[in-house]
Amino acid sequence: MAESCEALGTVPEHERILQEIESTDTACVGPTLRSVYDDQPNAHKKFMEKLDACIRNHDKEIEKMCNFHHQGFVDAITELLKVRAGAEKLKVQVTDTNRRFQDAGKEVIVQTEDIIRCRIQQRNITTVVEKLQLCLPVLEMYSKLKEQMSMKRYYSALKTMEQLETVYLPPG
Repeated sequence: MAESCEALGTVPEHERILQEIESTDTACVGPTLRSVYDDQPNAHKKFMEKLDACIRNHDKEIEKMCNFHHQGFVDAITELLKVRAGAEKLKVQVTDTNRRFQDAGKEVIVQTEDIIRCRIQQRNITTVVEKLQLCLPVLEMYSKLKEQMSMKRYYSALKTMEQLETVYLPPG
């Protein structure tokens, strides 16, 4: 930036002073500025002109940098808005998918409960069939006993009853 200030064609001493002001810490600025007032008559006015020119030059540099980075900023904001729209669309899709999964899950739960009820009924039916199969021989003997009684074969009927009593009735 000091080079752009030199291009203005002013006193080389002022160039040195401006470079010193730009490159030193604030504790040394006082003696540097005092030298502007101590040197020549009208040196202050020339220095101020030089300083104004440098300020304008720096302003132009800053404006260039801002313009250069402004487009990148605008592009980044545009891209961010696209991402935001995509994120909102994705959120809607995820919410919809979640709702559909929940609905499908409810149906699966209902069907699972139906299957559980059917299996319990199936197990109960199997148990009843097993118990009835245990009773079949007794019922068959009872049927045989009734038939023997109706035919007046009392001795055979007594034997059948004894068999029933000893085989199928608990001791007691």
